[in-house]
Parts: sequence; C-alpha cells; structure tokens
Amino acid sequence: MLIWTARVSKKKTAVITAVILVAVLAVVVLVGNQADPAVSGLPQLADNEARVSYLQSMGWEVDPEPVETLQFLLPEKLEEPYLTYNKLQDSQGFDLSTACGKQVSRFTYTVTNYPDRPEGVQLNLYICEEQPVAGDILCAGADGFQDTLVYPTEETD
Repeated sequence: MLIWTARVSKKKTAVITAVILVAVLAVVVLVGNQADPAVSGLPQLADNEARVSYLQSMGWEVDPEPVETLQFLLPEKLEEPYLTYNKLQDSQGFDLSTACGKQVSRFTYTVTNYPDRPEGVQLNLYICEEQPVAGDILCAGADGFQDTLVYPTEETD
C-alpha cells in the first residue's frame, strides 16, 4: 500500500479554489450561450416581411398581411388543449414547452396556394421572442382539417 501526503498552504488552497470557480463559471457561461436564440439555428422573425419570407421558404404563398394578430401568455405548464396541439408541433420540429410562461404572438395568414383548395385555408404562425415555436394550416367547415406547416406534396403511384 502506498500513501501520499502533501502539505498545502492556505495560499495554494485559495488558488485551487479560484481556478475551480473560474472553470465552473466558464461552463455556466458556455451553456447559457447555447440557449441564445442566435445560436439555436431558428430563424429570427422580427417583422412581417421576415415571417412571410419564412413561410415562402417552406413552400407557402400567403397574402402579405395577416388577417389576425393575437398575443397571449402561454401557461407555465402545458395542459390540454396545448398538450394535444404540441404533439402536432413535435412532428414538425417545434416544441411549445420552450415558450411556457412567455408572451406568444399568433399571426394568421390567408393561404393562396393550398393544393386543390383555392380559398378557405389559413395558416397560423406562433412566434415567441422573434422565433417560431409552433404553426399549423387549417381549413374550417365540414371537410376541414388541421395539419403541420410541411407543404403537402402529391403522392405518385
């Protein structure tokens, strides 16, 4: 059995403690930057022009001005109907839980290029801190639907 002993002065202990604290602080700062919206890879949608361009990049053509704009505070914890709606969002890479307890804006646009539906289709885009957190396409009525923002492609046989 080998036993090591070392004498450590108060000065060395203070230096070692300071180095550990600096390392922990550096990790906290780096992790904090990972949550920064600019680092997340999501588009910054600060104005209507950016939102419309974003939707066009997904294949959607919309009237340039929203037909409705709504702001609301998302609850601290998701409950129904938000839980069901978030399942739709998960399927397209969004997650409403990242906006819990925050102010969210909903912009509703009229869609002009939905396949086989020349009118009556709307698109909702939910923005929190200038980033998209949710979105859906919907059509009201007897043969209505609600779907993701993924542009529908015609299937070939």
